[in-house]
Amino acid sequence: MAAEFLGHSVPTPQGTFTTEDYVAVEAALFGPPEARLKMSFDAFSIRINEKKTALPSQPFGAIFRSLKDPEWSPPDQEDSKSKTSLSTGGQGNKSDPPAPVHMPLELQRAMEQHVQKVALPEGDRALPQAGLIFFPYRGKATGIHSIELTYAGPTGKATLTLQP
Repeated sequence: MAAEFLGHSVPTPQGTFTTEDYVAVEAALFGPPEARLKMSFDAFSIRINEKKTALPSQPFGAIFRSLKDPEWSPPDQEDSKSKTSLSTGGQGNKSDPPAPVHMPLELQRAMEQHVQKVALPEGDRALPQAGLIFFPYRGKATGIHSIELTYAGPTGKATLTLQP
């Protein structure tokens, strides 16, 4: 087994996405020639800053709500100031907060598909295999001083100390 801590970044061939609510670890599992392994994200947990409780891994779909593409920026807000004295039909006044802007669905789906492709594959697989595993962590990555990744799967247990 080999692993690398990626922080709040989710690298894909198309670019790097970010998430404030999760951290990612790229893990690789190796074995002898012709070896197979029933792989699952839930065989992994992570202990950050020597906390007593390890954080269980989450399915890749759990991060979709917090996933962001740093290259995408919302369109400029149009000036909603009316030039007439007629009612704006419920558009509000200057003191109202701006309406939230959401990323277009096509971009969200594309990001989700890219994350699904780089996530650790599930099921019975030929080794070697590699992919990303996600763990809930809302703190700043700069506040992480120690990381232990634990694997407890069909082939046994292993713990790796990772560099923050």
